[in-house]
Amino acid sequence: MSDTAGNKAEEIKGKAKEALGDATGNEQWQAEGKAEKAKGALKQAGEKVKDAVKGVKD
Repeated sequence: MSDTAGNKAEEIKGKAKEALGDATGNEQWQAEGKAEKAKGALKQAGEKVKDAVKGVKD
């Protein structure tokens, strides 16, 4: 799995965990889901920056 796909999967997993936490009232799952979602989104942003720099460098 590519880094981009893995990052997107982590973001989706976080969204699902957050939604499950919301549905059940589980604050720990809500917090973990938000953290995973943010981590995945941040990694995706980093990949986009790397790709942009690589494009300028080439």
